Amino acid sequence: MVDHFLGTWKLSDSQGFDEYMQCLGVGFATRKAGAMAKPNIVISKHGDEISLKTESSLKTTEMRFRLGEEFDETTADNRKTRTVITCDDGVLTQVQKWDGKETTIKRELKNEQMVVTCTMGDVKCVRTYDKLKA
Repeated sequence: MVDHFLGTWKLSDSQGFDEYMQCLGVGFATRKAGAMAKPNIVISKHGDEISLKTESSLKTTEMRFRLGEEFDETTADNRKTRTVITCDDGVLTQVQKWDGKETTIKRELKNEQMVVTCTMGDVKCVRTYDKLKA
């Protein structure tokens, strides 16, 4: 159930993000700027459509989707992907595919934090978000 994810989350810790962005093919300048950003993630639901908005001083992106339905996504680093997001056992799993490549982003709640694990090949990044009080 996605209801546990609803709300606003602020980045509190990030491990391996530069290596992950490098693996995605993100250029040096964009990686350095991305590493400095401390984004908020706002997750909301409108009927059966879910919105995931990432807000930072650099850029704000938003994707709207239905669980299990593939959609076109333009990522913050401007990749055009075919993306599908599912929710199983309390884990939101996002799979992005583009140009014969694939990455997986898993969001799960642990100790009242949202832990986001990004994996591409053998490169793994873990970003932790704290929920902001409404």
